[in-house]
Amino acid sequence: MALLFQGAAFCPSCGAARSRAEEAQPHTTKCPACRGDMHWISVGDVDLLECASCDGTWIETAAFDRLCTQREQQAAIAQKPVALKESGGPAPGAAPVRYRPCPQCGKMMNRQNFGRLSGAIVDTCSAHGTFLDRCELHQVVKFILEGGFSRMRQAELERLKEEQQRLRELEMHLSRARGERT
Repeated sequence: MALLFQGAAFCPSCGAARSRAEEAQPHTTKCPACRGDMHWISVGDVDLLECASCDGTWIETAAFDRLCTQREQQAAIAQKPVALKESGGPAPGAAPVRYRPCPQCGKMMNRQNFGRLSGAIVDTCSAHGTFLDRCELHQVVKFILEGGFSRMRQAELERLKEEQQRLRELEMHLSRARGERT
């Protein structure tokens, strides 16, 4: 990965246009994961907070909704270099589950598997936004680009059909049981 100098519009290595610009902010926000300083950056048209210590990302609700629905925003995220963990350490999911406070309101966020199938367990504050650990933003975008929402809807449809079938069978069983008593 080539370093871009402040104000540079293109990568000196490959010539690609800069898609990520750091924003100057008068104050910093503390990362809900490691308590390090988070700073505003722009990736495409999406503004988000990024932690320099743990590579966690905070994205406000409206920006996350735009990211999930607009291909241009997804492409900008997909172009952003991913910081991969090079050293050995605990396997994903081996770390203890920790509920984290929302950086805006301080209330504990809910943990959920994004799109129910992506495998990216994100922390959400329904009022303010979503916190993603290192590489999870890329995992979410990859899930979306590979048709994850369609798979999620199909799985939900199958679940609903199975539930309807189960209810029909239960109704038949109950009606038979009532008929045997009379």
